[in-house]
Amino acid sequence: MRFFNTSYNQNLYDLAILLLRITVGCFMMTHGLQKLDMLMEGGPIKFADPIGVGAQASLILTVFAELICSFLILMGFATRLATIPLIITMFVAVFIIHGKDDFGNKELPGLYLAVYILLLVIGSGRFSVDRLIAGKKRKINY
Repeated sequence: MRFFNTSYNQNLYDLAILLLRITVGCFMMTHGLQKLDMLMEGGPIKFADPIGVGAQASLILTVFAELICSFLILMGFATRLATIPLIITMFVAVFIIHGKDDFGNKELPGLYLAVYILLLVIGSGRFSVDRLIAGKKRKINY
């Protein structure tokens, strides 16, 4: 039966990674834009400081991860490197910010965390700037 076949079509695999990068990049950028607005408003910043660097620094680091790194993932540029700040941000969100909350508050950052770990492991795929930089003669080892 084809439903239990574990082989894959390389083109569909790369399209799926592209779709995943575009989706998660766009969705997370919306969160980053909201936080950028908060940063640009001026006045006192009311943002969590879970790692003890100050509310403003925490907000700046979060905006960098959610906006800049998400854009890099969307483009497929330095994808594995760009996932690291997002993994840290989502880890903090799940286990520190929402650590005592119910599962419903942990669910979304937990899903993002899983996707970023997946992208760290599998990379950006064929349809990416990373692939253009690496060259077409690179051997794919999955």
